[in-house]
Amino acid sequence: MDICKIFVVICFATGLHCNPLFPYDLVDLTRNLGPDSLYYPTLAGYEKVIELKGSKKYGHWVYSNVLQMTEHVGTHMDAPSHFNKVGWNMHQIPINKMVGPGVIVNVKEKARNNPDYRISINDIKEWEEKYGKIPDGAMLIMNSGWDAKYPDKNSVYGTKNISDLSSFHHPGWHEDTISWIISNRHILFIGTDAPSFDYGQSTTFPVHILTSRENISGLENVANLDRIPPSGSIISAAGMKTVEGSGGPLRLYAMVPNSGANNSTVIIGTSNVLLIVIGLTLLTKLQD
Repeated sequence: MDICKIFVVICFATGLHCNPLFPYDLVDLTRNLGPDSLYYPTLAGYEKVIELKGSKKYGHWVYSNVLQMTEHVGTHMDAPSHFNKVGWNMHQIPINKMVGPGVIVNVKEKARNNPDYRISINDIKEWEEKYGKIPDGAMLIMNSGWDAKYPDKNSVYGTKNISDLSSFHHPGWHEDTISWIISNRHILFIGTDAPSFDYGQSTTFPVHILTSRENISGLENVANLDRIPPSGSIISAAGMKTVEGSGGPLRLYAMVPNSGANNSTVIIGTSNVLLIVIGLTLLTKLQD
């Protein structure tokens, strides 16, 4: 093997082996969707009907189901049209409005002491004192510790009677906080690990109304928030492109910089690509 071929091998090996070009760990923020998934008691639940399962008819295995359920079940998103007649439906939400920097506000201790706790403006200011100003296009999500209560419906809704809506007790966002955020920051999503981002005792759902007026989408029943940092992640909430849809289940996930990622990752990644390109160029010349 001559020196040129050796150099080609080195370029490929170095380019492929060095720091990964995708320096993130993926964290699933989604609950399994099935018969035990949570939904607001006045809405339809989840039903799966098997329409085809087996191998007799076609001579090979085929499996297909029919799903019937409310759009607002399990880990799901609310389109602005859910509480705004002229708000975006699911198919109208631009794809660049479905991904952004994760901002996780931890109020677990406060929610533990008061299940009706609502995130205050002070909570937001405390977060910003630690991590800086909420970035534009943020996915702003409450971590109340409600994750631990799933899948027990009574525990999640904080009630002994799931049919009595007036008995619900779970944390949410305060409407004054949301008004301040709308006036002073720019977010794409508001979210929660509880079943609604309006608190359990709400009957007028002001947070839903305020956010939907601004075409801000919502996330409910978010899972695994303890697995991502308060700041620094990227969250993807690409919902189904349902025509005239008011919401829907989605596969919500976060991209968290892995332990090997640092400020030089992009530079190193570019260097890797350059090495591979050099290797391919030399290989082409060797074949000529």
